[in-house]
Amino acid sequence: MSVYVALTRGGQPWEPLYVEAVNHEKCIGCGRCYKVCGMDVLSIMGVTEDGELVAVAEDDDDDDGEIDRKVMTVKYPENCIGCRACAKVCTKGAQTHVKAQVMSA
Repeated sequence: MSVYVALTRGGQPWEPLYVEAVNHEKCIGCGRCYKVCGMDVLSIMGVTEDGELVAVAEDDDDDDGEIDRKVMTVKYPENCIGCRACAKVCTKGAQTHVKAQVMSA
C-alpha cells in the first residue's frame, strides 16, 4: 500500500492524516476540535448514563437530564482534508487519524 506525501510551500514533506474516530473515553466534550474545524467533519453528541449516543442541539443546556455528558463524533469523515487542526487543539489526544492511500490508475 502506498501513502500520499506532498510538499509544503517551503519544500518540506507533508503527509495528510485524516480523522477516523474520536475516543469517547478520552473526549471531554469541550468543543475545541469542533470550533477549529472549518470542514464540518465533527458533531457533538450526548452520552446517556447507559453509554448510548443521542443527538444534542447545539444550544441544548441539558435541563432535562437525559444526557450524562457530551462528546465529539466524526459525522462527515469525507470532508476531512487531513490538516490535523483538531488533534492540535485536543488536550486529551482523543482523535485517531489515518494516512491517505494512493489510488491506483
